[in-house]
Amino acid sequence: MVNRPDTRAQRIKRHKRVRAKISGTPETPRLNVFRSNAHIYAQIIDDVNGVTLVSASSVEKDFDGPGGNCEAAAKVGKLIAERAKAKGIENVRFDRGGYIYHGRVKALADGAREGGLNF
Repeated sequence: MVNRPDTRAQRIKRHKRVRAKISGTPETPRLNVFRSNAHIYAQIIDDVNGVTLVSASSVEKDFDGPGGNCEAAAKVGKLIAERAKAKGIENVRFDRGGYIYHGRVKALADGAREGGLNF
């Protein structure tokens, strides 16, 4: 019998390792990414005050189309960049959430950069 690794536990372990080095401040908050099989979520977080400043996801009512592909991730990236600009946030620290910087995570980051966020 083949023992399959617990990929969720491995991702959480990687995320803890990343979070030990990356923390959001009021000047440069943290852009956090979470992806499920069907959707993708992004938050801009100030860890000093423990506050979510801006959020966007593919679950929102005004979001059209499927939420689990690269095009949707790019739309969410542009949407969070637009909302961050409205709040006066330009520089962030990217927290990939333990995921590999590839596919939907990369598409979200590229969309956020295209929308005007710097990281």
